Amino acid sequence: MPIYAYRCEACGFAKDVLQKISDPQLTVCPECGKDSFKKQLTAAGFQLKGSGWYVTDFRGGTPPATGVSSPSGAIASSAPAKSEAPAATAAAPAAAPSSTTKGD
Repeated sequence: MPIYAYRCEACGFAKDVLQKISDPQLTVCPECGKDSFKKQLTAAGFQLKGSGWYVTDFRGGTPPATGVSSPSGAIASSAPAKSEAPAATAAAPAAAPSSTTKGD
């Protein structure tokens, strides 16, 4: 359940109230009893914890090559690149000369 900040516009009394989102807003000030208790707009207070991706993770450095998308949109791979074998080593061995002789 969220915590909402309320403040009375008449007397200045402020209070934080734990309410459900579906609960109606409070309007009567518990201090002075006037109908001027208003919900305040406040910034959300939360922290990101854990091993997630954050904007500062790659600031000033090079991104790791672990399959993570780079800023340009290309996918970096952690697998080594396969190189093609040179044509000379892939060729079949030369045939040995024939030792049979023709008869005269």
